Amino acid sequence: MDIQLKRGLLEICVLKALEKSDSYGYQIIKDISPYIEISESTLYPILKRLEGAEALSVYSVEHNGRLRKYYSITEKGKKRIKAFLAEWQEIMNVYKFIEGE
Repeated sequence: MDIQLKRGLLEICVLKALEKSDSYGYQIIKDISPYIEISESTLYPILKRLEGAEALSVYSVEHNGRLRKYYSITEKGKKRIKAFLAEWQEIMNVYKFIEGE
């Protein structure tokens, strides 16, 4: 899969995983992995980018004596999912064209 396309899809998948509930890195990977391959080295830069874009926020919670970073989707993140879904029909039209339908 094209790296730029995959990156965009992964960002939406991360936001969608957080739409259900706040979560931390390892759990996000577990939630997304059945649908698309993602590693820690891919996830954390995505989380940083989404935080910078104000699509998610970050807070820490103590877990087993250590601080664990939790990520929470913001309104901007929810709007980003909606925008992606609105554009999906155009993507499907391009797919149909390429397939020759």
